[in-house]
Amino acid sequence: MQLAASKYPKEDTKACWLALLRTPGLGSRSIYHLLEQTQDIHALFEASSQILESLVLKPKIKEQLRQPNWALVEQDLAWLEQPDNHLITLQDPEYPILLHETADPPAALFVHGDPALLASPQIAIVGSRNPSVSGKKTAKEFARYLAHAGITITSGLAVGIDGAGHQGALAAHGSTIAVTGTGLDRVYPASHHALAKQIAEQGGALISEFPPGTPARAGHFPRRNRIISGLSVGTLVVEAALQSGSLITARQAIEQGREVFAIPGSIHNPLARGCHALIRQGAKLVETAEDIIEELAPLLHALIPNEAVETQSAESESGLEIDAEYGQLLETIGYDPIPIDEIIAQSGLTAEAVSSMLLLLELEGYVSPAPGGCFSRTGKV
Repeated sequence: MQLAASKYPKEDTKACWLALLRTPGLGSRSIYHLLEQTQDIHALFEASSQILESLVLKPKIKEQLRQPNWALVEQDLAWLEQPDNHLITLQDPEYPILLHETADPPAALFVHGDPALLASPQIAIVGSRNPSVSGKKTAKEFARYLAHAGITITSGLAVGIDGAGHQGALAAHGSTIAVTGTGLDRVYPASHHALAKQIAEQGGALISEFPPGTPARAGHFPRRNRIISGLSVGTLVVEAALQSGSLITARQAIEQGREVFAIPGSIHNPLARGCHALIRQGAKLVETAEDIIEELAPLLHALIPNEAVETQSAESESGLEIDAEYGQLLETIGYDPIPIDEIIAQSGLTAEAVSSMLLLLELEGYVSPAPGGCFSRTGKV
């Protein structure tokens, strides 16, 4: 049902924003420039408005502003009335400062979940949609460590490294934000429907600049990537081919003046080439999650309670003393390479537990992988 053109502009600023976002031909930058020219958003929708006439806009866009599609606005308002759904615009004090400082901030963000997370210190974790097994585990463990230190993990809900980053944060009972390339009334990919639900239920947030009903389109994902990097103080690339969306995110982070971190890999692994290229271009090479915390320490101490970062660092320094099970596993590993099957047999732990624990020990520098599926101690105590 077509609504009266005068109903919402006079009574509801939120409806005016929705109408602006639904105007064909108006992107974020155009809306930003409109707001610079006039702070009276209501005047944009008054057919006789002299302000509207004075703006430098194509006649077709002016006509669309005079006769918005209020039926679509009605649908968006119905979505916003559902629990935990929010709209945060450039004019709202809740709009994230770091994102606002970028060259092309979204005019508004649709949020499902906790909107307060947008102001939290965030690190983006991105990478291949088809990662290696070790790459996926590395992303999950880095996310777990960082989330435990009080840092929100931000990523794009894609399969592969993105999903592993979200899962690592959830496993640490930490916070995570998923930035989508669709409207928030749908989940893409569909295989991550349960993950998206878990993010919202565990106090995280799903956000998008696209209104409800917007389907997945190829051009949406590079735009989504600038939000991921723009929200974050730094971006970690775990695995990425030379031509990948992850490198687009990293380049956008560099352009936004943010730190970029990359994990090196085997020269024979094509998924390591993107990370190696970033390192050659100035990205910080990191081997442990603590490397990231140390690099960003001054900024993180300003953003989150000192106790969180210090507690995580203390746990890293004390290492195995805080967990007898890890100590038990380390006792079975000598300074000569030992096959993982023998480690499992000697430790009495399950293969899954040993695999996960070895990854953490490797990330913290206690063990080193060797050819043939073996591991050895590094000498760190």
